[in-house]
Amino acid sequence: MIVLSWVSFFQDAASELLYPVLPLFLTVTLGAPASVVGLVEGVAEGTASVGKAVSGRLADRFRRRPLIAAGYGVSSLAKPLIGLASGWPVVLGARFIDRVGKGLRTSPRDALIAAETPPAMRGRAFGLHRAADTAGAVVGPLLGLALYELLDHRLRPLFFVAAIPAVVSVALIALVREHPPPPGAARPPGVPLRRLPRPYARVVAFLALFGLANFSDALLILRAHALGLGFVGIVTAYALYNAVYAALSYPAGVVSDRLPRRLVFAVGLAAFAVAYLGLGLAGESTWVWPLFAVYGAYTALTDGVGRAWVANLLPPGALGTGLGLYQGVAGACALTAGIWAGLAWGGTGRVPLLVSGAIVTVLAATLALGGRRLER
Repeated sequence: MIVLSWVSFFQDAASELLYPVLPLFLTVTLGAPASVVGLVEGVAEGTASVGKAVSGRLADRFRRRPLIAAGYGVSSLAKPLIGLASGWPVVLGARFIDRVGKGLRTSPRDALIAAETPPAMRGRAFGLHRAADTAGAVVGPLLGLALYELLDHRLRPLFFVAAIPAVVSVALIALVREHPPPPGAARPPGVPLRRLPRPYARVVAFLALFGLANFSDALLILRAHALGLGFVGIVTAYALYNAVYAALSYPAGVVSDRLPRRLVFAVGLAAFAVAYLGLGLAGESTWVWPLFAVYGAYTALTDGVGRAWVANLLPPGALGTGLGLYQGVAGACALTAGIWAGLAWGGTGRVPLLVSGAIVTVLAATLALGGRRLER
């Protein structure tokens, strides 16, 4: 798991070097409207969601390391393609390829972490992995900002530089070890989708409702831009978000190993609602900083915790299938959320932010007060 954490660190450094740049590249350099940003990110997440569901099923039938290596390799090849784009359809195609790789690697990687970790320690295991992953998301934007200044404020070269840490992440996969079953022991039999535990199905259905209100972070970056932050401010605020996310991921995982994971997740949803409502109501750029920090707390309290929560509701033979289906559903909901929020964005983005914030406020209260029923 330690090696996988380093793999994710370098890959996320590459991805997040570009992520806060991409909305500005699309809207400023290529002249695309905000709806295209929502479309590009929605299609990207929808593609990843389908890939996660398929690769999760494969992860329960075959060795997981080759799937992980292939996924990281595909994503690494896709990043420089964006730098060659002369129009937004090329960016859409490159993001599609990148997310094919993410879909291919994510479920086998998470299944490998879950399989190699005792159920009582999965919160901290996923928390440690998310902390390392997100540390890369702190380094990446700051590196991108430094290069932006060195390269005379040009965005295109950043997409080529990002290929370097991405290639390093692929090389590190050679050090990942997957323990095969003992001699004479077979891999646990796969579980058909229709026979997945009912508590798992109820939890995933609830999380899907949340996913419909959780649109792409790229639109939050556009909101920060609309409030008056320039490129340097946006990248720094995004790095702050990731720093809070990285710092709190492991503690959140440890807490979720001691308290019901649904309660930790509910606190995360409350933080999400505060961030979205605050960004929707904010009238000046100074509010972006504390609200992006709160948003980082939301991600830390839900990302790894959610994976550990779902994994503990699954039998050993369905870890890949169940985690893949969960993340596939979440990605499909992100596609829907990205499209409707992009279309409703308008000039400022206030309406979708306030609508999503209000919906998630209700979901957080419901989970905190009545979430035990989901697990029965």
